[in-house]
Parts: sequence; structure tokens; C-alpha cells
Amino acid sequence: MSRAAWILPSILTAVVLGMLGSTSGVADEVSQPNIILVMADDMGWGQTSYYNHPVLKTPNLDAMAANGLRFDRFYAGAPNCSPTRATVMTGRSNDRTGVHNHGFALRRQEGTVAQALRGAGYATGHFGKWHLNGLRGPGVPILAADDHNPGEFGFEEWLSVTNFFDRDPIMSRRGEFVEFEGDSSEIIVDEALKFIRAQAVAKRPSFTVIWYGTPHSPWRAAVSDKKAFSDLDKNSQDHYGELVAMDRSIGALRRGLKDLEIANNTLVWFCSDNGGLPKITPQTVGGLRGFKGSVYEGGLRVPAIVEWPAVIPESRVTSFPAATMDIFPTLVQIAGLSDSLLLQPQDGMSIKQLLTEELPKREKPIPFRHTKRAALIDNEFKLLTQNIKSYEFELYHLSNDPAETTEVSGKYPEVAQRMQQALRQWNNSVEASVAGQDYPEGSVSASEPESRFWTEVEEYRPYFSDWKKRPEYKSRFK
Repeated sequence: MSRAAWILPSILTAVVLGMLGSTSGVADEVSQPNIILVMADDMGWGQTSYYNHPVLKTPNLDAMAANGLRFDRFYAGAPNCSPTRATVMTGRSNDRTGVHNHGFALRRQEGTVAQALRGAGYATGHFGKWHLNGLRGPGVPILAADDHNPGEFGFEEWLSVTNFFDRDPIMSRRGEFVEFEGDSSEIIVDEALKFIRAQAVAKRPSFTVIWYGTPHSPWRAAVSDKKAFSDLDKNSQDHYGELVAMDRSIGALRRGLKDLEIANNTLVWFCSDNGGLPKITPQTVGGLRGFKGSVYEGGLRVPAIVEWPAVIPESRVTSFPAATMDIFPTLVQIAGLSDSLLLQPQDGMSIKQLLTEELPKREKPIPFRHTKRAALIDNEFKLLTQNIKSYEFELYHLSNDPAETTEVSGKYPEVAQRMQQALRQWNNSVEASVAGQDYPEGSVSASEPESRFWTEVEEYRPYFSDWKKRPEYKSRFK
């Protein structure tokens, strides 16, 4: 994009090398760290065995946490999928970017982390769920002619679908439809490793985004993966079976990096796109209040781990509050890029320093806005409202009450007043962004599409007769 100055000064190469130290194998030739962003789809905060889940075992996520930085207070940028993905890509609250709910398109006037890193010499690849092209409904392969495909936002390689996807998926490799057999999580990790391997051989740093379709409904797990959950109802069996396969794919990813001798110099950042689901047993959110779609903790707080052996040599657990909006600013600082690549206003902040040392206090509150609801997290306090236009707010002291059982604005009236004012001021700035005032043009491009189902897209019509037979698409053809 014209806004970006896509140049990494050569002096920064030496700085990054000095920070990282030498690594083995192919990584000796790479000045910048390889970067991998991994995101689950609808995985709740409590769904890991390192949080003592009563039935689910996640040995590979546990191993990742035991070798990196585990966040106990990490937040999805919104309580559902497309909006959170927009926050990852831009560092900005979802409403600023035009992604007001699931199935809304990311505006092409936004600058993305993939564009920034590609301009700095990174090979960029996207694998899995995209859901930023304005299409709703079960995931289908993305059309080459789709002007909001991952390539339009900085990914030179992409194997992607519009939304959630399951076993034996049909995917799109830069517009060419490809059918696969097997578990979707394992498929996209295998394909991502091929991409990473090619860049390692070419001695080029890589930026890889792996966005799972697991454990989003409908659930279809292999018989062997759901065997351990035979005492649960059918949906819960398949739900947890999908997570078993996803965790196994994390193990495959970590082994692949070690086999390529680039694990030491590779930053892997894992999280989920929103809180857990209701009606799955045992509960998905670890005792927090609310689920996906809610601005209570159960809808926003998600599992998160950063593994980067060259910089995080020992495991740590942090209660420092962080969010998906922090990813882009953090990677800009890690890669030594200019802050001018970050479209303003930014709602995230760099947490690069947190990777190496504990920080006492977050200086920038974390804001959320989604379908009229809003929240603001300022260290130990959280303010929320079910309608940002109303004057009805709830205040919770998360340090003492992570389950948000007791409203405390009467106990902390000054905190409540301060945070209400801050949230209203922030909301006013979001309204300006929604109107396009952040862009050089001062307005939103008229070419941005409305959210719609893919069955309304004429180019997909030739595939309808075949897709009607597939279980994942039946709901769209009733």
C-alpha cells in the first residue's frame, strides 16, 4: 500500500542478529526471526490440560507452554471470529476496520501485518480459515477473482477457505480448488510446513499464518480421536476429538521446525479467536462468565502462548493483560520496522519487552466494541456495557473476581467514572474510524462489499450441484 514504506534498513539486520544470537542450520543465514501465528477457532480459555481440564489432554500445547511464555490473561480482540482476525491483521479494534461482525470484509484501505513483513523481505503465507472477505456460511474455497482474498492483504502464498472447515476439506490454493483427505488441522499444518521448508532452504525469513477451523461446529472428529470421550454427548465427543487432532498438529509443527533446524529462531504465537462455546460438556471456559459472543471474560479471554527459544529460553507464566491487537505492533518492533506502518489510531501496543521480562502495569487499556456492546480492561479492572449508547455500565475487579460475580462500581466510584469517560472517548474515536476518517481519502471506499452468503455469489453457482452432497454445506441448500 502507498502508505507503507516497505524498507528494512540494513543496520537493523545487525541489531536483530545481535539480539537473537547465532542459531543452528539454516537459521544461521536468517537475520530476522521466522514468525508463525496460530489461531484456534472457538477454543475456550479452559480447554487445555495445563489448566487442568477434566477430560481434554493437550500434551503439545503443554510442551509449548513449558518452553515459552504462557499468558493467563490474553484476550481475543472481539467475542467472535472475523472481528478478532481483523484485529490481528491491523492492530486496531474490529469496528475501525469495517469488520463489525462475522462475515464482514476487512477494508482494503487498512494496512496489514502481512503487507508490512512482506515489504521487509519476509515470505508470507496464509493457511486455513480467512473469513475477512465478506462471505458468510460454511467455509468454501476462495475464488481467484475475490478482491478480498489473502493475496490482496499481503500473502504471496495462500491455501484458504472463506470460513470454518472440517475433515476432508476443499481449499483454494491461490484460487485453484484442491480437495484433501483427513483432519483439517493436520492438513494445514502439513501444507504450512512445506511453505516454511521452502523458505528455509532459500534462506528467506517467513511469516506464516495458520488459522484452524477447529473446534468450530459442525464437529467431525476421527473415531480414534474421540474415543477417550465416549461418556460425553455426541457433539462434545466430536468437539473434544477435534481438539485432540489440533493439539497433535501443534506437535507436528514444533517437530517440523526442529527438523529444519530453525526452531530456535522462530517465534510461534498461539491463541484462540474468541471464548469457548456453551452446550459443550465439560465446560469450555474454565469457570469464567459468559461464552463466545459475550464481552464477559468467557467470551474474550483465550489461551495464548508465545514460544521463541532464542529470546525466551525458560518458561514463564504472566498475568499481564494482552490482546490480539498487540500482535502487529509487537511484530513491527521485533522486526525493527517503522511505526509508520501502523495505521492510527492503534488499539494495541507492543509487548516485545514482556517476552524477556515481567512488566508491572499495562500503560494502555484494552478496548472492545462489538454489536453495540463494549468493554475496557485497565489492568485489574474491567468496565463493560451491553449497549455503548446507554449509561448502564458494570465494573469488575478481575484480580479478585475473574469470574465477574460481583459488580463493584459502588466500591470504586472514581475508577468507574474514570473508565466510563475513557470508554466513551474511545468510542467517539471508533465512530470516526467507521466513517473512514483515518484513511488518506477521509472516507470509506465505495467498492467495499456488504456481508453476504456465498450462495449469493454467482461465481460459486457452478459448484452447487456437487457441494449439495457434502455434509458441511447441506445447511446452505435446505
